[in-house]
Amino acid sequence: MSCSDDLLDKLPEDEISPEQYWKTPNDLALFLNQFYTTFPVHNGWNGGIFEFDNNSDNLADVSINTRFVGSNNTAPTSDGTWNGNYSNIRNVNYYLENSATAEGPDDLINAYNGEAYFFRAMFYFELLQKFGGVPYIDKVLNTDSPELMSARIPRNELATKIIEDLDRAIAGLQPKASTEAFRVHRGMALALKSNVALYEGTWEKYHEGTPFAAPTNESTKFLQWAADAAETLINEGNYTLYNNGEENTYWSLFNKVDYSGVSEVMFWKKYDTSEGVDHRVGHYIPQNGAGTGVTKSLVDSYLSIDGLPIGVSLLYSSSQESSLSDIVVNRDPRLAQTIATPGDLITERAGNPDIFFDYPTFRENNEVVSTTGYQIYKGGSTDEAQRTESTIGAIIYRYAEVLLNYAEAKAELGTLTQADLDNTVNLLRARVGMPSLTLTPVADPNKAFPELSDLINEIRRERRVEMALEGKRFDDLMRWKADHLIIGKRHQGFKIVGSDMESEFADLIGSSILVNDEGYIDPYINALPTGFGFNPNRDYLSAIPSEQIVLTGGVVTQNPGWE
Repeated sequence: MSCSDDLLDKLPEDEISPEQYWKTPNDLALFLNQFYTTFPVHNGWNGGIFEFDNNSDNLADVSINTRFVGSNNTAPTSDGTWNGNYSNIRNVNYYLENSATAEGPDDLINAYNGEAYFFRAMFYFELLQKFGGVPYIDKVLNTDSPELMSARIPRNELATKIIEDLDRAIAGLQPKASTEAFRVHRGMALALKSNVALYEGTWEKYHEGTPFAAPTNESTKFLQWAADAAETLINEGNYTLYNNGEENTYWSLFNKVDYSGVSEVMFWKKYDTSEGVDHRVGHYIPQNGAGTGVTKSLVDSYLSIDGLPIGVSLLYSSSQESSLSDIVVNRDPRLAQTIATPGDLITERAGNPDIFFDYPTFRENNEVVSTTGYQIYKGGSTDEAQRTESTIGAIIYRYAEVLLNYAEAKAELGTLTQADLDNTVNLLRARVGMPSLTLTPVADPNKAFPELSDLINEIRRERRVEMALEGKRFDDLMRWKADHLIIGKRHQGFKIVGSDMESEFADLIGSSILVNDEGYIDPYINALPTGFGFNPNRDYLSAIPSEQIVLTGGVVTQNPGWE
């Protein structure tokens, strides 16, 4: 029997091929939708994004962070971050190799291609943050592709490739106003570029001379990229800081169901109970302790209302530490809008008495207990409907971080001006009624980074305070090489001995409420008698999963300290 020449030239029937699939811009959008599930958002029975700082010195989780402890001594066989991101990268590469078959308006197709470059940059950035330099793959591989045996590239080379992808994304994407709601837009790509460049620039600057340094210090290049990206976004004028004109303006930013009209929020996730998309943040914050607690270290970082550190301000007295009500008096208003204090409205109930905060949740189990006495208030809603099936939106990108990126990058470059401060940090301070920061701030005798200028210390303080409990602090500590804030330290909380709460919880003090010799709540005192054992020669990067080293015959090498 004979057959026509095209019998074997048919599309496979068991899978969708590019020729079948990539026809319209909508086809491209549908394929890209899979990547939108990878953003960090509220999810499940927990405090959502407001617990993301559990891996830092801002929160003390009931489960001690093993990275800080330094107890991870063996490289894992596999790793979810490695496998998940490379799987996503392969899918992005597949998209980029085949998207040209779609036909439609060039600006729309270019925007979808921009989304793909944005996501590939985001996935590689996550790998960079956790592992440093990794193999860089920018095409779809087969089982016999030689690139399967690719070695790791230097971290600064990887960071440059990430920036190149973001430049492609910026060129293709449209501004938010011209983009379909809940899709990646130009502002997000500029924001991510500033994040990546600031991260790498400060990493290379402060890790120089260590096993984690880049082979060539290109910190100035990256810091300039960070400043330029942030400045471009600022000058485009598409975003402004949220301000409801009330005293609680900072607190009210983080508990909205709908952020579509909030110009500070550049990108967010919407929840809808009717569609089965909700979470339980309202069940935990601020109803109970959420199994965590704000640390004394974070509380102490808030300035007095006169703009001075508490170590020098005449408006602050150490006696304030013995009262949750007093600790926020004459302090940066963001403190009282971040931790719960007696009298705070917790739930407003129609037809029933409202619920107010009186004491931390000390008499509960690990799931809801307060570990430090400083209970999270930021992110809480007084709406009774939010207590169970919450639909408070999850903020993913907000403009405030871009302002902070710009100020920090310029300060690190040594080119920061008073005008720069007035257009960034001082806008954040003005929103809450705090005095402006100047180029010559008053020295803090307890500054976190004694070796650095007072100005850089204050900019880092502003970042910590403004972005508290939003999952940024761990990355900051890593890029700043801040192991001195970890090693030998323990998270402390409220000074309960001698406080106005001591008699209320006298039966728990020393048993479930652990305290140190000075009377401060010290939840890890028994588990970590000598403090955290973070290994500065190993723990700045995670171990490369051993299966990757085996599969490549050692071409992929291990990170320092994990060999």
